[in-house]
This record gives sequence, C-alpha cells and structure tokens, in this order.
Amino acid sequence: GEDEEVREDEEVREDEEVGEDEEVGEDEDEIGEYNGEFKDGEYHGQGTYTYPDGEKYEGEWKDGEYHGQGTYTYPDGEKYVGDFKEGLPNGQGTYTYPDGEKYIGEWKDGEEHGQGTYTSSEGEKYVGEFKDGEKWNGTVYDKNGEIVVRFVNGKQLEQ
Repeated sequence: GEDEEVREDEEVREDEEVGEDEEVGEDEDEIGEYNGEFKDGEYHGQGTYTYPDGEKYEGEWKDGEYHGQGTYTYPDGEKYVGDFKEGLPNGQGTYTYPDGEKYIGEWKDGEEHGQGTYTSSEGEKYVGEFKDGEKWNGTVYDKNGEIVVRFVNGKQLEQ
C-alpha cells in the first residue's frame, strides 16, 4: 500500500478576534516565528518576530513590515530601539553595542542620517550631523571634552 503523508504543520489556532479583519495569533514561516496581531493575513499591529539565530524584533508592524516603534535585538547584545519605516530604522533611534559604543539620533533607510551623537567605547564622542551613515558636519571630543577633530561636509579637519 501507499503511505499517507501526515501533515504536522497544520495547526488548529484559537485566534482572538480583535476587529473585523484583525486577529491575534502565531505564525511560523521558513525563517522564524511571529507572535502578534494580523490584518488581512499580514503581520500588522503589535508583534514579535524571532529568528532562528536569536535575532528578534518586538514592536509595531504595518503590512508585514517593521513600522512604527520597535526594538531589534541581536544575540551578541547589539540593539536598536526607535522608529522603523518599511522595515528599516527611520526617524529617531538609539543603537547600542555590548562594549558601550552607542549612537543616538536620526536615521534614514537604516543609516545614521541627520542630527546625532556617537559615543565610542573609550568615551570619545562625535556630536553633529550624519549623512548616509557618515560623519558629516560635527565635532569629535575626547573623554575629557577636548575637541579632537571637526568634520565639515564629510571632510575631517585636524585641530
């Protein structure tokens, strides 16, 4: 006889109805696992997505993408907390590294862009404008507050 295939990936879900076309539930895809709100079959509203490598996004979703306030955490302790738009950091956000390195400021399409402050793990600090992830117009201070370098239109000017 032929073996019948038993499908284990069809789970019976008990979803709470939130609105007419909104629901809350769980979803596992080929990449990771989602817990949260849905709208029209897309991740939408509040939700958490966990990747197999331990990376995790917790926050607001729109049409299946990170959108609104959220936190993205990496297994090594790196973390972004702030605004997302269409799946990328956009707006105000803070990126921290396990060694104490940190950027607080404006983001555009996943890069530091606009006004921000970058602090190195040694306590050196850049304050000013970033453009497409690069220091643009601003000043670097050492941990004692002394000016080390200035940036003008992306060019470093020695003191």
